[in-house]
Amino acid sequence: MTRTRFSPSPTGLLHLGNARTALFAALYAAHEKGVFILRIEDTDVVRSEQRYSDILQDDMHWLGINWQEGPGVDGAYGPYWQSQRQKIYDKYFHELEQKGLVYPCFCTEQELLLARKLQLARKQPPRYSGVCRGLSAEEVKQRIAQGIKPTMRFHVPEKTKIEYVDLVKGPQKFKSDDIGDFIIRRADGSAPFLFCNAIDDALMKVSIVIRGDDHVANTPRQIMLLQALNLPQPHYAHLSMITGEDGARLSKRHGSFSLGDLREQGYLPQAVMNYLARLGHIYEAQQLLDFAALGNDFHMEKLGRSPARFDQSQLLFWQKMAVQALTQDEFWRWVGEGVMRQVPEKKRDLFFEAVRANIEFPKEAAMWADIFFGHNPHWDQMELLNQQEELLILKNAGEQFFVEAEQAAESFGEDFAKFLTEMKQTLGLSGKKLYMPLRFALTGKLHGPELAHIAQLLGPHKVKERFSLALLYVSGKK
Repeated sequence: MTRTRFSPSPTGLLHLGNARTALFAALYAAHEKGVFILRIEDTDVVRSEQRYSDILQDDMHWLGINWQEGPGVDGAYGPYWQSQRQKIYDKYFHELEQKGLVYPCFCTEQELLLARKLQLARKQPPRYSGVCRGLSAEEVKQRIAQGIKPTMRFHVPEKTKIEYVDLVKGPQKFKSDDIGDFIIRRADGSAPFLFCNAIDDALMKVSIVIRGDDHVANTPRQIMLLQALNLPQPHYAHLSMITGEDGARLSKRHGSFSLGDLREQGYLPQAVMNYLARLGHIYEAQQLLDFAALGNDFHMEKLGRSPARFDQSQLLFWQKMAVQALTQDEFWRWVGEGVMRQVPEKKRDLFFEAVRANIEFPKEAAMWADIFFGHNPHWDQMELLNQQEELLILKNAGEQFFVEAEQAAESFGEDFAKFLTEMKQTLGLSGKKLYMPLRFALTGKLHGPELAHIAQLLGPHKVKERFSLALLYVSGKK
């Protein structure tokens, strides 16, 4: 059975890159009718925080990603918090120790950093030199007696080739001589990512590891560990990175891209899920799809090898699609109680019908609620904001335009069709020359719902009142 996993560290908020990795792993498991595992990698005691674990799980549920094994869902291979699996890591560490494949390292961070800088300056691949590998038992004993707590390193075999077929990138080849001995136990006795991640993948019977291509260099190290311990090796699929519009790896300087930020802005989970699913994966269907449909058409061979460029306009495209797909109940939950309270109950159906096609976020629904049921447009404020181009629409229409509009509104009340007919016949206008001044006078906006809907939502009294205010402004009597 196909078993995939997502193994985040609870050291910060879930950002788009990790969210896409989780989604792809879950979609592939769904496609293969397999199991998707959530494993919390919280062995970094200093940086891991419970609140980030809670937020992460909430974000994943919000996005529509559910796990079949993990926190809150019992499985045969738990616990699913690495902080609770230390005895397991100790067991396999001691096995490597007995095989003579580990040794203590007393190098300080400063010494390691200096060595790395020298290697890079010499255009050599940065790798641990193995300086502590040759320490005698007496030298090790002396350092420990001095109170120096060593890390423990895995002794990488010499002149060995590590090869595997990456399900995205194709055949991969590495030389062990290019890989330095790496740490598999911290000075405090805890297990770092490279070690516990590989052990857990094997013990949890993960069949395919889907992760970002920033982990490509980690894979040969983990393969060597698994081979040394005679543990099963999963297949690997390394996803191309996500870049900003400038081609650099997506980061905070491109904007705020945590799922929490997107939620606060009002993005819908269906929009984010559909966008992420297509960020580096090809789907023929261009309509909004649910998780099951996305999983059904998820294929490993449709994953691209080139970097996937983040496109804000595409995310907004899917947001519009998701807003259009909302039911009325979903719409009111999304825009919030404040908007719902502002819209009279008898006009909620019409507000939903009129506004849904013209908004992308709840704040825009709040804006339209205020336009229809709150204050009249303030032309003087628009002048202060230097919106002269928009105000010219009123001025160019002229006084007579709004005299006729005021009279027609008085005569025809709620019959907006007759109102428009009267305006066309009286003024001899049509198209933008008629509709734009009307729209702007009624809403203070150049675009928005249909004029008939605007008139219905405002009601005859407010329609006439706003034409009167526009007349005052145009005539200079505001």
